Amino acid sequence: MVVTDRNLRLETTEQGFLVNPADWNENVALRLAALNNINLDDEHWEIILFIRHYYQRFKHLPNARVFTKAIAKELGEAKGNSRYLHKLFPEGPLKYACKLAGLPKPPTCL
Repeated sequence: MVVTDRNLRLETTEQGFLVNPADWNENVALRLAALNNINLDDEHWEIILFIRHYYQRFKHLPNARVFTKAIAKELGEAKGNSRYLHKLFPEGPLKYACKLAGLPKPPTCL
């Protein structure tokens, strides 16, 4: 699959993850969100930027439980819980946060 960002054509996997994470920028995130019927607001961006920072820092993606706990530790219990995260990303918080952040598909996601 190919996603276009102005004049740039971005290659994605069959599930819509960027093939080259270095192609990511905020415009790409907005395009990926639109393709997934997600309207990004500040709450979404906070989680997207959180998972990008996590990946840059630890060089791997967490499983869903560790993801939620890490958010709770850094952003507070109100945001680090499944109910809040599913409100933002109903089809799977970790999977869609990673997808919109331009990161690889988490190994624990279907």
